[in-house]
Amino acid sequence: MTGDRVIRLATATVVCAVAAFAAVVSYSHIYGLGRAHGGTAARLLPLSVDGLILAASLVLLHEARNDRDAPALARFMLWLGIGANLAYGAGYGLLEALISAWPAVAFTGAVEIAMQQVRRARAARAATIVPAVSEVPGDVEQAVRATYAASVAAGAPLSQRAMAERFRLVPP
Repeated sequence: MTGDRVIRLATATVVCAVAAFAAVVSYSHIYGLGRAHGGTAARLLPLSVDGLILAASLVLLHEARNDRDAPALARFMLWLGIGANLAYGAGYGLLEALISAWPAVAFTGAVEIAMQQVRRARAARAATIVPAVSEVPGDVEQAVRATYAASVAAGAPLSQRAMAERFRLVPP
Protein backbone atom coordinates (compact mmCIF):
# COMPACT_ATOMS: atom_id res chain seq x y z
CA MET A 1 0.00 0.00 0.00
CA THR A 2 1.45 3.36 -1.02
CA GLY A 3 1.80 6.35 1.27
CA ASP A 4 -0.75 8.31 -0.77
CA ARG A 5 -3.28 5.52 -0.41
CA VAL A 6 -2.76 5.44 3.37
CA ILE A 7 -3.26 9.20 3.54
CA ARG A 8 -6.45 9.00 1.46
CA LEU A 9 -7.78 6.19 3.65
CA ALA A 10 -6.92 8.09 6.84
CA THR A 11 -8.59 11.23 5.46
CA ALA A 12 -11.75 9.29 4.61
CA THR A 13 -11.77 7.74 8.08
CA VAL A 14 -11.41 11.13 9.78
CA VAL A 15 -14.13 12.67 7.60
CA CYS A 16 -16.46 9.80 8.56
CA ALA A 17 -15.61 10.22 12.26
CA VAL A 18 -16.21 13.98 12.11
CA ALA A 19 -19.49 13.29 10.30
CA ALA A 20 -20.59 10.92 13.07
CA PHE A 21 -19.65 13.34 15.86
CA ALA A 22 -21.31 16.24 14.05
CA ALA A 23 -24.48 14.22 13.45
CA VAL A 24 -24.85 13.32 17.12
CA VAL A 25 -24.30 16.87 18.34
CA SER A 26 -26.38 18.42 15.58
CA TYR A 27 -29.21 15.97 16.23
CA SER A 28 -29.35 16.95 19.89
CA HIS A 29 -29.35 20.67 19.01
CA ILE A 30 -32.13 20.49 16.46
CA TYR A 31 -34.12 18.03 18.60
CA GLY A 32 -33.93 20.50 21.50
CA LEU A 33 -35.02 23.32 19.23
CA GLY A 34 -37.95 21.27 17.91
CA ARG A 35 -39.08 20.32 21.42
CA ALA A 36 -38.74 23.89 22.68
CA HIS A 37 -41.11 25.10 19.98
CA GLY A 38 -43.64 22.31 20.48
CA GLY A 39 -42.86 20.48 17.26
CA THR A 40 -44.70 17.17 17.07
CA ALA A 41 -42.00 15.80 14.80
CA ALA A 42 -39.11 16.93 16.99
CA ARG A 43 -37.33 13.59 16.49
CA LEU A 44 -37.57 13.79 12.70
CA LEU A 45 -36.62 17.44 12.30
CA PRO A 46 -32.92 16.81 13.11
CA LEU A 47 -32.78 14.02 10.55
CA SER A 48 -33.98 16.39 7.86
CA VAL A 49 -31.33 18.98 8.78
CA ASP A 50 -28.47 16.47 9.11
CA GLY A 51 -29.68 14.60 6.02
CA LEU A 52 -29.62 17.87 4.11
CA ILE A 53 -26.05 18.58 5.19
CA LEU A 54 -24.97 15.05 4.26
CA ALA A 55 -26.76 15.04 0.90
CA ALA A 56 -25.33 18.43 -0.07
CA SER A 57 -21.84 17.31 0.97
CA LEU A 58 -22.10 14.12 -1.07
CA VAL A 59 -23.20 16.09 -4.14
CA LEU A 60 -20.20 18.41 -3.69
CA LEU A 61 -17.86 15.43 -3.33
CA HIS A 62 -19.37 13.72 -6.39
CA GLU A 63 -18.90 16.83 -8.50
CA ALA A 64 -15.30 17.21 -7.29
CA ARG A 65 -14.59 13.57 -8.20
CA ASN A 66 -15.92 14.24 -11.69
CA ASP A 67 -13.98 17.51 -12.03
CA ARG A 68 -17.08 19.69 -12.22
CA ASP A 69 -18.09 22.84 -10.40
CA ALA A 70 -20.41 22.39 -7.45
CA PRO A 71 -24.06 23.25 -8.04
CA ALA A 72 -25.10 26.48 -6.33
CA LEU A 73 -28.15 24.77 -4.81
CA ALA A 74 -25.98 22.16 -3.07
CA ARG A 75 -23.80 24.87 -1.52
CA PHE A 76 -26.87 26.90 -0.51
CA MET A 77 -28.55 23.90 1.11
CA LEU A 78 -25.34 23.03 2.94
CA TRP A 79 -25.18 26.52 4.45
CA LEU A 80 -28.88 26.40 5.24
CA GLY A 81 -28.29 23.23 7.27
CA ILE A 82 -25.44 24.93 9.11
CA GLY A 83 -27.76 27.88 9.74
CA ALA A 84 -30.27 25.59 11.40
CA ASN A 85 -27.59 24.51 13.87
CA LEU A 86 -26.62 28.15 14.39
CA ALA A 87 -30.26 28.99 15.17
CA TYR A 88 -30.28 26.57 18.09
CA GLY A 89 -27.70 28.57 20.03
CA ALA A 90 -28.77 32.02 18.84
CA GLY A 91 -31.21 32.44 21.72
CA TYR A 92 -28.38 32.05 24.21
CA GLY A 93 -25.95 34.52 22.66
CA LEU A 94 -23.26 34.73 19.99
CA LEU A 95 -20.80 32.32 21.61
CA GLU A 96 -23.47 29.64 22.07
CA ALA A 97 -24.62 30.13 18.47
CA LEU A 98 -21.08 29.62 17.20
CA ILE A 99 -20.60 26.55 19.40
CA SER A 100 -23.91 25.13 18.13
CA ALA A 101 -22.88 25.62 14.50
CA TRP A 102 -19.39 24.19 15.02
CA PRO A 103 -20.18 20.48 14.39
CA ALA A 104 -21.79 21.23 11.02
CA VAL A 105 -18.98 23.64 10.11
CA ALA A 106 -16.37 21.03 11.10
CA PHE A 107 -18.06 18.39 8.94
CA THR A 108 -18.31 20.81 6.02
CA GLY A 109 -14.63 21.70 6.40
CA ALA A 110 -13.63 18.03 6.53
CA VAL A 111 -15.60 17.30 3.35
CA GLU A 112 -14.05 20.35 1.65
CA ILE A 113 -10.56 19.09 2.58
CA ALA A 114 -11.41 15.69 1.11
CA MET A 115 -12.69 17.35 -2.08
CA GLN A 116 -9.45 19.29 -2.44
CA GLN A 117 -7.52 16.06 -2.00
CA VAL A 118 -9.62 14.41 -4.72
CA ARG A 119 -9.13 17.36 -7.10
CA ARG A 120 -5.36 17.41 -6.59
CA ALA A 121 -5.10 13.64 -7.05
CA ARG A 122 -7.09 13.85 -10.29
CA ALA A 123 -4.96 16.73 -11.56
CA ALA A 124 -1.78 14.79 -10.77
CA ARG A 125 -3.09 11.72 -12.61
CA ALA A 126 -4.11 13.81 -15.60
CA ALA A 127 -0.62 15.28 -15.72
CA THR A 128 1.00 11.83 -15.80
CA ILE A 129 2.84 11.45 -19.05
CA VAL A 130 2.23 8.15 -20.79
CA PRO A 131 5.15 6.95 -22.92
CA ALA A 132 4.68 6.99 -26.65
CA VAL A 133 3.46 3.80 -28.32
CA SER A 134 5.93 2.41 -30.84
CA GLU A 135 3.39 1.44 -33.47
CA VAL A 136 0.18 3.12 -34.56
CA PRO A 137 -2.88 1.15 -33.42
CA GLY A 138 -5.32 0.02 -36.09
CA ASP A 139 -8.54 0.63 -34.14
CA VAL A 140 -9.86 2.05 -30.88
CA GLU A 141 -9.59 -1.26 -29.01
CA GLN A 142 -5.91 -1.56 -29.92
CA ALA A 143 -5.35 2.07 -28.96
CA VAL A 144 -6.97 1.50 -25.56
CA ARG A 145 -4.92 -1.64 -24.94
CA ALA A 146 -1.68 0.07 -26.01
CA THR A 147 -2.36 3.14 -23.86
CA TYR A 148 -3.20 1.01 -20.84
CA ALA A 149 -0.06 -1.11 -21.30
CA ALA A 150 2.04 2.06 -21.57
CA SER A 151 0.48 3.49 -18.40
CA VAL A 152 1.21 0.25 -16.52
CA ALA A 153 4.79 0.31 -17.80
CA ALA A 154 5.11 3.90 -16.57
CA GLY A 155 4.00 2.78 -13.09
CA ALA A 156 0.71 4.75 -13.17
CA PRO A 157 -2.03 2.47 -14.49
CA LEU A 158 -5.01 4.38 -15.83
CA SER A 159 -8.42 3.47 -14.44
CA GLN A 160 -11.28 2.20 -16.54
CA ARG A 161 -13.00 5.58 -16.09
CA ALA A 162 -9.87 7.48 -17.18
CA MET A 163 -9.57 5.30 -20.29
CA ALA A 164 -13.25 5.83 -21.15
CA GLU A 165 -12.85 9.59 -20.75
CA ARG A 166 -9.63 9.69 -22.74
CA PHE A 167 -11.11 7.76 -25.68
CA ARG A 168 -14.62 9.14 -25.23
CA LEU A 169 -16.07 5.65 -24.88
CA VAL A 170 -19.75 5.30 -24.09
CA PRO A 171 -21.05 2.15 -22.40
CA PRO A 172 -23.34 0.04 -24.63
